[in-house]
Amino acid sequence: MNLDPYLNFKGKFKKVDKAILTRTELDLMARKEFASDRLAQVRDTFLFCCFTGLAYTDVQKLEKSQIARGIDGEQWIFIQRTKTNVKSHIPLLSEALKIIDRYKDHPLCESRGLVLPVPSNQKMNDYLKEIAVICGINKVLTSHVARHTFATTITLQNGVPIESVSKMLGHTNIRTTQIYAKILDTKVSEDMQALKGRLSKRH
Repeated sequence: MNLDPYLNFKGKFKKVDKAILTRTELDLMARKEFASDRLAQVRDTFLFCCFTGLAYTDVQKLEKSQIARGIDGEQWIFIQRTKTNVKSHIPLLSEALKIIDRYKDHPLCESRGLVLPVPSNQKMNDYLKEIAVICGINKVLTSHVARHTFATTITLQNGVPIESVSKMLGHTNIRTTQIYAKILDTKVSEDMQALKGRLSKRH
């Protein structure tokens, strides 16, 4: 009799902590002067993704025509996500607008109507490793890290409801967004300190 070797096997799901950047790390990276244009461009593309939540494939082919006035009269990104084919509408924060402005006259952007000069994914990830070392950030930086950073450090931790974050990320299911909703201990600590303060005033 052949026994199924997997009969009593139970798969274990290990929850992986997604790497994200803190606001301090983002500011440090933004202020850093780089010796080469290629590193500066990759840094700017990475930061743009941190402030918009765009995935690599979507930022690489983002066209100037996909930025238009939104319902509030401000500049928004209007795209269909490559991965899910879901519409994603993202209001642009001032940090993202500054980066767009920096590259408006870039030869590649002018000739192809693109928003940013984005290298191949392989080059982008290689340069991000260099950038992390130069900035003294002890994390493996990838375009996914930028997306996680938008979901947590930029939006959820600043009180943006998860429904709005989910919509901007172009998720089809809010449960997907909840994976990103890793609230840092510092935020929990701040909230509880504020609560302690409020409770102590009642006594």
